[in-house]
Amino acid sequence: MPTISEFFGISIRIFYRDHDAPHFHAYYGSDEASVRIRDLVVVAGSLPPRALGLVIEWATIHRAELEHDWACARAGRPLDPIPPLR
Repeated sequence: MPTISEFFGISIRIFYRDHDAPHFHAYYGSDEASVRIRDLVVVAGSLPPRALGLVIEWATIHRAELEHDWACARAGRPLDPIPPLR
């Protein structure tokens, strides 16, 4: 489960061989949410509101990179790190 970005205690990961639709996993403490890349909707789990807001802000900025990493994961290629939210 490659970590592609970390910021403010949040870890973002994309799994190899994960199910469709394209999504990423966001972890904050013991909380986890899966977020669909296309429309940034939480499809499973939950995060505290502040952490979720940061994740959505970050993902909005980096949607193209997330789509690229998803395609790489599906093809079994290495994922590129994505800059953190600052």
